[in-house]
Amino acid sequence: MAERSILGLEGRVALVTGGGAGIGRATAGLLAEAGMAVAVAEIDPGRAADLARAAPAALVLVADVRKAEDCARVVEAVRARHGRLDLLVNNVGDFLRIQREFEATTEAEWAALHEVNLLHMLRMTQAALPLMRASGAGGSIVNVSTIEAFRGIPRTVVYAAYKAAVTGFTQSLAVELGQHGIRVNAVAPETTDTAQIVADARVPAANRDHIARWFPIGRFGRAEDSAGAILFLASPRLAGWVTGHTILVDGGALAAGAWMRLPGGAGWTHLPVILADGYTPPAAADGG
Repeated sequence: MAERSILGLEGRVALVTGGGAGIGRATAGLLAEAGMAVAVAEIDPGRAADLARAAPAALVLVADVRKAEDCARVVEAVRARHGRLDLLVNNVGDFLRIQREFEATTEAEWAALHEVNLLHMLRMTQAALPLMRASGAGGSIVNVSTIEAFRGIPRTVVYAAYKAAVTGFTQSLAVELGQHGIRVNAVAPETTDTAQIVADARVPAANRDHIARWFPIGRFGRAEDSAGAILFLASPRLAGWVTGHTILVDGGALAAGAWMRLPGGAGWTHLPVILADGYTPPAAADGG
């Protein structure tokens, strides 16, 4: 019980969007361990059913939070079950496999990326705020962004632009809601090995020794890494005076910039060219 009491989350209620897999599922599980009642909105019925079986105490709702009516329905279900809402984790986001030069993208693709990476966050947050405010001071909103909001990335330009907008949304909403005792923060993961983004397995076995040199903490991210940062931000005891910030969950990648360790620990380089990484298209790796 002492481990729980230091967080100050017992008896509070959390809502996690996109909670059926990956970072969302890891977060929902960790929040439940911390003593919170957890509700999850998940678009995929199969994932929702699997989570409901694994976590029977959770309120699991099949919903598409890109739609305003689904956002309202989810919040009403939380109100009906628990009567309050103390934490909202806006976890939904995707690059929708749109990886092309910006000039070759379409306005329809921009709109789809907007809905899943920014607009849903506005809708879900707006729907949740009346219940959060009615629940009293101590509430928290955590938005899941990406490290690409803080560095340039080719071929996913529009996705990165919307993620950068999440930073502005987080900062400005934190200023606006502070008077109500609601904190607003974000986490920005580097490449995280989940069902959505397979990391380790994409790197050919013969080249996996490179992974330990790509990040100061020598591995790709895990869902529980981001879940831990979200738990910290959720806690009114540990992060009660933290608002308007983004925690980079990146294994030190942004701090390192382009610097990577050389094989065998022989030194450092900021000009690496590693083609067989599982991410570079084969034609490009072959010079085609």
